[in-house]
Amino acid sequence: MRDRYRVALLGNGIKPSLSPALHMEEARHLGLDYEYRIVDLVDDPDVDLGAQLGRLEGAGFDAANVTHPFKQSVLEHVADLSPTVRRLGSANLVLLGDGHRTAHNTDGTGFRSALESFLGGRAATGTVLQIGAGGAGLATASALIDMGFERIVVHDVVPAAVDAMLRRLSGTAADGAGGRLRSAGGPLDDWLPRVDGVVHVTPVGMAEHPGTAFDVDRLGPAAWVAEVVYRPLETELVRRARARGLATLDGGGMAVGQAAESLRLITGLRPDVARMHAHFDQLVAAGPTT
Repeated sequence: MRDRYRVALLGNGIKPSLSPALHMEEARHLGLDYEYRIVDLVDDPDVDLGAQLGRLEGAGFDAANVTHPFKQSVLEHVADLSPTVRRLGSANLVLLGDGHRTAHNTDGTGFRSALESFLGGRAATGTVLQIGAGGAGLATASALIDMGFERIVVHDVVPAAVDAMLRRLSGTAADGAGGRLRSAGGPLDDWLPRVDGVVHVTPVGMAEHPGTAFDVDRLGPAAWVAEVVYRPLETELVRRARARGLATLDGGGMAVGQAAESLRLITGLRPDVARMHAHFDQLVAAGPTT
């Protein structure tokens, strides 16, 4: 079994990323010599992703995580797409080696793992309202479909984004002939009292975008709330939902889940997700490193 790996993170403005520390600490527990390097392309507006991947391969790198704004354009430079990447049209991990590149997307599997753990074995039933239909929203909606929720209603301030999601995901084998994924098609406030859970997938709640994307007080007393934003870990949405006594999953769940699945695909070993989550909480509490 191999015990040495070299991995990079490609993206724009990613120097504060927690991924290197998260990956390398868990790899240490797994007995691996694991290097994780940030390749921040913020100063290269005409970046050649193919050339970047070629340089990494030439330097002996085994994989590259890929983040904003390259999750879609990187697909032009790979040989194989995982079934999830074919469905979503984006990737956040490319496995390298011998000139053969395979693209994966661990966002959806990471979110699903976190949500299943959060639900504690309860069946994925009822209606879920997803707020946000961007790139991350495609991954979370796909996970909700795969989990088997009876109805997934999507709302976005840009209706065209919802339409694009429906075109890509509706009517797939997982979605079923009944079309469980649908547009909210009306005011958000009309749905809030009627849903069993809410998945929030917009930038609202980040430090630079404070506030909440919807009125938490309109949710029913048994509704659960899942957040994707993790900087800060306790967004205003999470704080207000918890103050109401609602079951709440913070954004660390998806962040850790996608990292753990990336690590598994790269090394073939199974990370300890609970241990990674404890380390992630420590990293977030420590604040920015740059």
